[in-house]
Amino acid sequence: MVIKRSGVTEPFSRNKVISGVRKACQGRPVTEDALAQLGQRVEEAVRATGSAELSTHDVGLAILGPLKDLDLVAYLRFASVYQAFDSLEDFEAAVAELREQRPAADAVGRGTDVDVPAPAAAAE
Repeated sequence: MVIKRSGVTEPFSRNKVISGVRKACQGRPVTEDALAQLGQRVEEAVRATGSAELSTHDVGLAILGPLKDLDLVAYLRFASVYQAFDSLEDFEAAVAELREQRPAADAVGRGTDVDVPAPAAAAE
């Protein structure tokens, strides 16, 4: 069961996970097959916790890892909503973190040909 912010509980829904991630992937080269696999990975991670109840926050955390592996732009979109980015600095920090992790991603064949440009100086 998933405990929503309102306190209401509902069964975990892989389709709901896929639907939310699909919005973040809009316009990105992500196939329905890849979304289905991501949904399966998230469901497996949620079930592996062994908890009868998880918060929506826990489900969101379970989504972020597989989504980062799938598509960095979609990851930033999802993370910006999920983590309530409210400033340019929030985005800059997230992009900087992705840049630091990118060499590791390239080593396993992910993140190649992804050019994340440096942000223009926001304080000027």
